[in-house]
Amino acid sequence: MQSEHFPLNTPFKPSPSMVTWFLANFLLLEVFLFGFLLVVAPEDGAGILVLALVLAIVFFVWVKLYYTSMWYELRDDEMNWRRGVIFRTTGIVPYNRITNLDLRQGPVMRALGISTLSIQTAGYSGQAKPEIRIEAIQQAEELRELIRTMVRSCSARGDGTGTGAPEAAPAGSAVNLQILEELKRIRMLLEQQR
Repeated sequence: MQSEHFPLNTPFKPSPSMVTWFLANFLLLEVFLFGFLLVVAPEDGAGILVLALVLAIVFFVWVKLYYTSMWYELRDDEMNWRRGVIFRTTGIVPYNRITNLDLRQGPVMRALGISTLSIQTAGYSGQAKPEIRIEAIQQAEELRELIRTMVRSCSARGDGTGTGAPEAAPAGSAVNLQILEELKRIRMLLEQQR
């Protein structure tokens, strides 16, 4: 289960192309939005251009800080991740909770050779967004297969957590006798209700 690009217990970052991807998307949006404003209010052209430049600089600084803050780590039984500039978000995703692994790649991402791997877990299945997105990853197929292998490995160990199957209580243990007595009481109550 070792990977050349994603070794276990070693944090990894997105591709540096993530900065270019974010900036390209922002600039496309900015050109559309501020182009529209220039058509609607041409007399305010200088102010609109200054505002567009200030927003571009602020966004560029934020993207660099965001990229610096991000890391992911694959462990034997879980994934760890962190990101955030102003508000830090960290998380742990046990492999036994992962239900879906989806790759996404838009045209700009395809040109940069990166993809985003979205990871859905059992607790997040009904929500529109995934629990974690590993953004701007090169070799995304390899990462998806590695995580898929880790998920299968946890499932094959018996208890779904990857720690092994729980030991069964001995046949005549006190717990088993308590369960048996409780079942007998439930049966008697059900028979009395007939």
